[in-house]
Amino acid sequence: MATKVLDSWALIAFFEDEPAAEAVEKILEQAAAEKHKLLMSVVNWGEVYYNTMREVSEAAAEQKLREIAAMPIEIVGADLHLTKLAAHYKATKRMSYADCFGAALAKIKNAEFVTGDPEFKEVEKEIKIHWLK
Repeated sequence: MATKVLDSWALIAFFEDEPAAEAVEKILEQAAAEKHKLLMSVVNWGEVYYNTMREVSEAAAEQKLREIAAMPIEIVGADLHLTKLAAHYKATKRMSYADCFGAALAKIKNAEFVTGDPEFKEVEKEIKIHWLK
C-alpha cells in the first residue's frame, strides 16, 4: 500500500474550504478506503492547532483536533531520526522548521508529500510531491 504524508497546508485548505479542499477530501476518502496510508507529522498537526487557535479560538482548535482524530490520518511523533533529518533540512534549505518535519517524514517513509505550499520546492528533488492547487 502506498503512503502519503499530509502537510498542514493541505489540511487547513480542507478545513477552510479553499480551492484545494476537494482534492484533499478525495485523498482522505481514499485513505479511508485503504487505497493508501496517510501520515502527518505531529509538528504539522500542531500547526493546524495553533493556526486555528490564532485565527478563531482555542475551542475551535480543540474541535479541529477531534475532527482530525476521526480522520484516517496516523499522527507520527518526532523521534531522534526524524528530528535529525528535519534539522538537516532546516540547516540546508530555505524552509520553516515545522515544514522540515513534514518533508523529513515523507523522505523517511518514502512517501508522497501532499501540499500546495511553494516552500517545498526546496526539497522537490529529494521527495515526491503531490502539488495541490
